[in-house]
Amino acid sequence: MNDWPDGWTDDNRGGNRYGQGSASERPESARSMPHVQRRPAPPQQRPAPPRQRPVPQQPSGYDDGSPQYDSGYNTGQVYGGGRGAGHGGDGGDRGYVQGRPGPAPDWRRRIKIGALVLVVALLAVSVGTYFWADSKLNRAVDLSKVIERPEAGKGTNYLIVGSDSREGMTSEDKKRLHTGSADGKRTDSMMILHTGDNGPTLVSLPRDSNVEIPSFIGSESGKKYPGTGKTTKLNAAYATDGPELLVRTVEFNTGLHIDHYVEIGFGGFAKIVDAIGGVELDIPKAFKDKWSGADFPAGKQTLNGQEALAFVRTRHAFTSDLDRTKNQQKFLAALASQTATFSTIINPFKLYPTMGAGLDTLIVDKDMSLWSLGKMFFAMKGVTGGDGTSMNMPISGSVGGNLVWDKAKVKQLVEQLKNDEKVTVTEN
Repeated sequence: MNDWPDGWTDDNRGGNRYGQGSASERPESARSMPHVQRRPAPPQQRPAPPRQRPVPQQPSGYDDGSPQYDSGYNTGQVYGGGRGAGHGGDGGDRGYVQGRPGPAPDWRRRIKIGALVLVVALLAVSVGTYFWADSKLNRAVDLSKVIERPEAGKGTNYLIVGSDSREGMTSEDKKRLHTGSADGKRTDSMMILHTGDNGPTLVSLPRDSNVEIPSFIGSESGKKYPGTGKTTKLNAAYATDGPELLVRTVEFNTGLHIDHYVEIGFGGFAKIVDAIGGVELDIPKAFKDKWSGADFPAGKQTLNGQEALAFVRTRHAFTSDLDRTKNQQKFLAALASQTATFSTIINPFKLYPTMGAGLDTLIVDKDMSLWSLGKMFFAMKGVTGGDGTSMNMPISGSVGGNLVWDKAKVKQLVEQLKNDEKVTVTEN
């Protein structure tokens, strides 16, 4: 019995049954669904290979005819594919070429960067040094406590005081420097330094000057002490109530406004001299003084800290305190001249010990800035360099062992300093 529909035979199935396929060229599904047309799949296209620079012809072998090994590391061979390598580019010819020199270094740019780094470093060191030095200033003197002050004039007036303070000195230091062990402190030297447009003027005030102690307000008690009209030595003002009364007394007896106060003790003075390696001085005449320890031959010589202190303190080798003040002026000017030098400023092994030794022992007023202190120091140097004048307060005589100032000359001197005029007054 035929299981196929009418008209179908085994021949219609190609003589095969299930699993044998069809003898027709068309698939069975196409024959059963004649309205469906299958289109042949388009041929698959392969991506074009990246372009590469042709490799130069390599030698086929060594001189003896044997084949040569090709390592692929040939001079001029391209490695990497620029934009095309790994990024879908065309490969290009931007790869690194072995053996080709790189771009020349930009020396101008390197020099500019190096100079900028140097400037920034120097600026940082300078700023740091300024704040370090400024923090060392001992601003212990309050000039606002000084009453009935004269009107300020042109220029700047510094009262520079050398005290016999032994603060911070050991017993060995006192013995070596011949300072003794007296309690408290007194003024050993006093000078007015005026700076302005007509050069610096340095005026020494002898410690034995005969002056009147005016009314004043105690620096510690705040109590007002009336003036008695009594005259005494100038250094007694400092011994009575310290720097504030000394400033008040100088202003009262001269009529000159004091802008800044600077004080240094024995120990600090010697340390500064030692820090700069000594001070060269030309001593015109030999002298000795067992009290100060001075023993100097005539001629040029370099004084260390101990010798320098003996030089400025010597009194008994001279007939007058005026000779002593002249030595003090001479030495301080030489000290400033040999310290404020380019070689000291650029040498940190010399600059920092010198600044440290000086600033640690200085006592200044509350309004003193590091800039003002520097101006004072360079003005002292100018006195030695011939740009200024150094003199003693004009003296007319003495009374009871005290030196009496020449009132007429003092008045003229003060007027010239107030108006910042060239000083024409002489001490004799």
